[in-house]
Formats: sequence, C-alpha cells, structure tokens
Amino acid sequence: MSATTGADRTVVPVRGDSKEGGERPWVVPLSDVRVSGEIEDAALEVVRSGWWSMGQKVADFEREFASFCGAKYAYAVANGTAALHLALLAVGCGPGDEVVVPSLNFVAAANTIGHAGATPVFCDIAGVDDLTADPKDIEAAMGPETRAIVVMHYGGHPCRMDQITDIASRRGVSVIEDAAHAPGATWRGRKCGTIGRVGCFSFFSNKNLPIGEGGMVVTDDEAVAEKVRLLRSHGMTTMTWDRHRGHAHTYDVMAQGFNYRMDEMRAALGLVQLRHLEEQNAQRARIVASYREALDGVNGLAMPFPGNADVMPAHHLAVLILPERCSRDDFRTSLAEQRVQTSVHYPPIHTFSAYDLIGSRRPLPVTEALAPRLVTLPLYPHMTSTDVSVVTSAVLAAT
Repeated sequence: MSATTGADRTVVPVRGDSKEGGERPWVVPLSDVRVSGEIEDAALEVVRSGWWSMGQKVADFEREFASFCGAKYAYAVANGTAALHLALLAVGCGPGDEVVVPSLNFVAAANTIGHAGATPVFCDIAGVDDLTADPKDIEAAMGPETRAIVVMHYGGHPCRMDQITDIASRRGVSVIEDAAHAPGATWRGRKCGTIGRVGCFSFFSNKNLPIGEGGMVVTDDEAVAEKVRLLRSHGMTTMTWDRHRGHAHTYDVMAQGFNYRMDEMRAALGLVQLRHLEEQNAQRARIVASYREALDGVNGLAMPFPGNADVMPAHHLAVLILPERCSRDDFRTSLAEQRVQTSVHYPPIHTFSAYDLIGSRRPLPVTEALAPRLVTLPLYPHMTSTDVSVVTSAVLAAT
C-alpha cells in the first residue's frame, strides 16, 4: 500500500522489513500500524522534554484510561504480562493456590500464574460459536484450592460474565479479566476489564491500542489498587517523579516489588491512540462484517461469534474455523503464496512442553477439537476493500 497523506505530513503504514530489492514481504500483513503526524509530535514532545521515565504523561494516560473504562483506578505497566502478574499477586494468589484459566489462550496467562507461585488449572471453551471460557467447565475445574479465575475476552469478544461472576461470588474467588484483546469492548454496557475484581490490558504493537510495549491494570478495589501501585515499582512508597517535583524527599519500601513501570514515550503514544480507539474499533467491526459476509458458511468455513445484543466486541481478531477436511498447514501455505499473512490464536497452553507436567490433566474436548482448525486472518483499522478482497479470494481458493 502506498503512503497516504496525514494532517501535515505523510502517514506511513508500517509493514515489516523489506526483502532484497525493496519488495514488501506481504501484500496484506496480519497486522499493521500507521504512523501519523500526531504520533510523531507526541513522541517528539517527550524526547525534547528530557524526562523519559515514568512521569506526567504516564499519570495523564492512567487518568484518561480510567475515565474511558469507568474504573476508579488505573495503573500503567510495562506490558500485559506484567499486568496479569500484578493482578494475580494483588488478589492474593500464591503457593498452594490454584487458578482456573482457559487453555485456548496466550501462554503468558499460565506463566504468570506460575510466577505467582500458584498452579494453573485449564478449562475448556464454550463451543464453535464462542471461543471464550465455558462457565460450566470453569466451575467443574474449581476445587478447594482455587483462589481466582482468569478469563480472556478472546479476540475482543466478551466472556459470559454474568455466569462467571455468579460462580466466583458463590465460591468466594476473584475474577481477573484478561482484556488484552478487548479495550473498548462492552458487556451489557460495562467496559471489559471493569466487571471482575481486576482487569488487565496489553498495548503490544498488534493490539487495538498499540504503543509497542505496555499494559494497564484497572480496578475499583482500593486494596487491589494499592497492592498494584506498590508492586509495580519495587514496593517503594514514592517515585522518582514525586521527588523530582519536590512532593517527597525520601521513600520507604513496603514490599518486594518489581520494575514494571511504563515510560513517558509509550504513555504519550497511548494518549494519542486512546483518542482514536472507538473509531478504529468501529473500522475493525466493518472489516469483520465484510469477512463474515464473504466467508461464513461458504466451502465449509465458519466464523465464530455471530452476534449478541448484550455485547459490543472490540474485534481484535478475525478468526476463521476451517472445515475438518482442510489441512491448516496447507491452507496457510496457500495464503502465504498469495502474500497474505495469517496466524494461529492459539496453540492450547496445555499442549506445550513446559506444561506437560504442570497444571490440569482435565479433558478439554472442545478446545482440542477446534484449536487445530483455527486460523487468524489479517485485521487492522485501515484495511481497504481491496485488501479484504485479496484475503477473501485467497481463502476461497485455498478451500
């Protein structure tokens, strides 16, 4: 795609490294970021300020993100994995505890449970139309040592939060929302990340709100908020920024914390991206609708999440379910030959070598039946109708 004109300068879609001779590797990449003049100005302002570590921009981003979500507290952190780790510790997960988590998930969810000293217990997904955690299997996976449930709003589609929060309330455990895919998504009018006890977001470069690296923890629970605030920066009572402004002269250390802080550059980018999030989520929704119209039910293909009046998805992923007769490797090779990039979200965590002897040995029949058939198609807000046509034509030719 050629560069397009922004407000006062060129806006360049970033599509990865060039091959020899300047050829781009993909006609349609899986994900793509657009570098606007607004983003360049925000970054340059921080560079020129001379204050690059956590400071006023981080505080501003936290305030704006909390307001956007409707949460009392928001703490910017280094990445989404740090957000999950802090959330688990803040709700009291530790050695001897179990945490229920869907296996169809990014491995960070299980890794952070282990880092907290707890054990992941894997649960199944709901079905072909809903790839989020099955509330019935969540409850079946729970035992006397269960301390928390980590649910992921898969692809930006909210989980069945009414059933999940009811289970958690009856069993006396905390719900942590992994909303890495779901900034701006709503369930019955409430923003994802604010329905459980604590919510976690990721701002990795392929996410809906991309800043490179970064994450956020949101909560209405004051005790959880204070624990997150302390642990993200070495357990210190005051920050360098506080002392720089003369608001403090020394500090105490109240806990054995981490360096999980966000820097000013990423916070400045986050403030820009947040202003455009709802518009870009709407653009994603229109692209997914085009995919669905062209592909769902054709040649044995299916697209999950057909629609639910209770939710407004963020449409982070456009996921296709291949027919059972179709080899996923052959399908992806065919699209790659047409220079259309694809991915898989996700290889189930319980199938990885590191988890062969860790976590649950429970049967996960729906996950195991569907996971080998999942393929993620390209999706980013500035995809054109031509881009979508290239993808859908390649998909139909491959099936």
